[in-house]
Amino acid sequence: MHNIKTNFDKILEVIKDIVGDEINTKGNYIRRGTVPKFSDIEVIALSLTAECLSIDSENYLFSKLRVEYQDEFKNIISRSQYNDRRKLLFKKTERVRKLMAERLNKQADVFAIDSMPLEICKISREQRNKMGKESAHHSPDKGYCASQKKYFYGYKLHSVCSAVGVIESLDLTKASVHDVHYLKDVKELFSNCIITGDKGYIGRQHQINLFETAGIQLEVPLRSNQKEQKPIIRILKKVRKRIETVFSQLCDQFMMQRNYAKSFTGFKSRILAKVTGFTILQFLNKFIYNKPVSRVKHALAN
Repeated sequence: MHNIKTNFDKILEVIKDIVGDEINTKGNYIRRGTVPKFSDIEVIALSLTAECLSIDSENYLFSKLRVEYQDEFKNIISRSQYNDRRKLLFKKTERVRKLMAERLNKQADVFAIDSMPLEICKISREQRNKMGKESAHHSPDKGYCASQKKYFYGYKLHSVCSAVGVIESLDLTKASVHDVHYLKDVKELFSNCIITGDKGYIGRQHQINLFETAGIQLEVPLRSNQKEQKPIIRILKKVRKRIETVFSQLCDQFMMQRNYAKSFTGFKSRILAKVTGFTILQFLNKFIYNKPVSRVKHALAN
């Protein structure tokens, strides 16, 4: 396995470069209270490093830090403190991801939109599941995945990514929420661009609304029984394929479908850490190693 400290240092330097103006000299966001020795950006960097190395168990991560890296991480906090602070730094982690995506997607005007299922447990265990049920608003429910042709219990991850495969925006919803509802957010976040999606986003009214309010041209393939059939431009098919590849990479290297969280706050923090870890590897490829952005498995091999 790759060395945790070596890759931690790489990722920490990128985060310092990204948010250097927003933190103090010790790497903490300005706030009241005791100044932690293990800084805020170190917590974020450790979280992203673990995800990039496919370590999604905090228990396993901290056992390795105690046994193999006790000299390199002298100010390391306890696992419970790390877990609490990672949740508290959710918005700061999202800020890091957004700033990296802005640099990677600079001047991009063609995007793809899609969603992927995030299963919490099997439907047969739905009644016994307690994760996320601390709030009715955040509780998981049952939905249907058309691409996999199956029902699942959990949430949906909605994403818009650029033609090179960098996720520009994302959101979590209950599994039962239809994909077209995410277009309301898209209208607020994007303008004057082309967005391509699958048949789940079909709707003449949605297309008209996006174009009139934000100048967004939504391109989706029509169903076989619909009139006015027109061929989809070849490059748009490639862009739509790109977001499917991104989802596959997240499920493979970042194990997006595995869930160890016991609360919705913990769950969304883990999902964001995986996506941000994916983005930081793309950032390293683009600006540090001058390699293709999509080769995320090669980013830590340098």
